[in-house]
Amino acid sequence: MNEQDFQNKLGELMKQIENLPPSERGPLEKLAAETRERHEKMKKTVGELQESLDYLRLSVKYLVFDLEATRRENDYLRKLIETRSSQDQTPDNEAAD
Repeated sequence: MNEQDFQNKLGELMKQIENLPPSERGPLEKLAAETRERHEKMKKTVGELQESLDYLRLSVKYLVFDLEATRRENDYLRKLIETRSSQDQTPDNEAAD
């Protein structure tokens, strides 16, 4: 049930409650008002959860990006170390000959 359907059904219920005798109307009006309040609170909570999920998704994307950048930097530095160490070994080998 979407928001519009809920509001329509609740409106219909309120109209039906208005047609009841006053002795029966009071408790039902109170229940309908509580239902409306709970629904609004639930909508607010769902909205906050959605915002939290959006923030979490964004944070995960940033972390994945950072992880990939760190891996690329590590690969680059390993290759640089390998290149330097192989260059350092070359003169020693020639000197030993």
